[in-house]
Amino acid sequence: MRRILYTLIALGVLMVLAALGLVALNLRGEDPLPETSVAFASTPDLVERGRYLALAGNCAGCHTARGGAAYAGGVGIATPFGTVVASNLTPHDEAGIGRWSAAHFWRALHNGRSKDGRLLYPAFPYPSFTHITREDSDAIYAYLRTVPAAAAPNAPHRLRFPYDTQAALAVWRALFFTPGTFAPDPTKPAEWNRGAYLVEGLGHCIACHGTRNVLGATEEKLGLSGGLIPVENWYAPSLSAKREAGVADWDTQHVVALLKTGTSPRGSVMGPMADVVYGSTQHLSDADLQAMAVFLKQLPEAPAKSGAAPESPLRRDAGVMTRGAKIYDQQCAYCHGDAGQGAEGAYPPLAGNRAVLMDSPANLVQVLRHGGFLPATAGNPRPYGMPPFGHVLDDDGIATVLTYIRGAWGNDAPPVSRAQIMRPS
Repeated sequence: MRRILYTLIALGVLMVLAALGLVALNLRGEDPLPETSVAFASTPDLVERGRYLALAGNCAGCHTARGGAAYAGGVGIATPFGTVVASNLTPHDEAGIGRWSAAHFWRALHNGRSKDGRLLYPAFPYPSFTHITREDSDAIYAYLRTVPAAAAPNAPHRLRFPYDTQAALAVWRALFFTPGTFAPDPTKPAEWNRGAYLVEGLGHCIACHGTRNVLGATEEKLGLSGGLIPVENWYAPSLSAKREAGVADWDTQHVVALLKTGTSPRGSVMGPMADVVYGSTQHLSDADLQAMAVFLKQLPEAPAKSGAAPESPLRRDAGVMTRGAKIYDQQCAYCHGDAGQGAEGAYPPLAGNRAVLMDSPANLVQVLRHGGFLPATAGNPRPYGMPPFGHVLDDDGIATVLTYIRGAWGNDAPPVSRAQIMRPS
């Protein structure tokens, strides 16, 4: 009910602001395109650099449909406001960006505006890409001009009114978007600045690891403080909190290993992050991964969220714990051990595991219901995975066994209710 109320309020705000003429503010900070197109000169080195940068930005993750032509678009990106369909980035004259100039492409990344002047939806993460340099934009453009042209037409977005209007989008931009540039911190070394550029710009990590407001804008002042990925119901944990996914106390090479292979002595990736490692970070140079690790390790520690684990042990229902222990013994103990100790190199321990202890049980529910799978990478080509148990356990069973796991072997995370796992997934 609260979400419906917030949505109605947001709709009213959008329409009132549009009526007041604030849509004109979407042009702020935008330089006009040159009247005549400048001939674009490409080189093999520039194309190769663009190929690498496209991997760093995980462009294919959204712009290549499964089984489809590379960068031909067609991937539906679900949002709370409807579905945005990724566009064709191949050099096809009609369906793709074959008639785009380098300046058009730069404007799309930097200002979130298409060749014909239309405002782009921020499911295309131009609030992060605005920090990409013009030189890197030109390199990506040069690379995309070399991929095979595909005639796949762009499908229309499927958004609800008024989110499907340019006026509403213009108001959103007036409220939440200002074009920017990456400004290196002169007090930090070059390696840290490179990591900041990759994390905050090309890598657009805040798109998942940031908190969003009711209109879907990331709260930049909160940084990489974690948030529920809209519609997917995976929680991208805070990268600045030690109790979630912060790496301040990790060895740098363990952070590099996690981004390179999907696993390290300190943890592994699953869900949407597994896709990022598979399609993007495993292909990056060790120098760039090292830079990202250095930057992430120096993020300021986030303050404790309200609702954090209390100092005194939580009271637990003895009957639930007994039933949960029985389910765990039947379904989980063979791999994760009688005392949640796991098996080194194969199955992660559950005792003291911060993924188990996070306030939000969303990821545990997803893994238990749908399975959890590490990415197959060059450094870990045959990863262990966890099979789904959604066909074995009903909602009550999932809530019960997770409550047990979060309260056994010294774990002291809040119990999981049936209501928490009934959300669509």
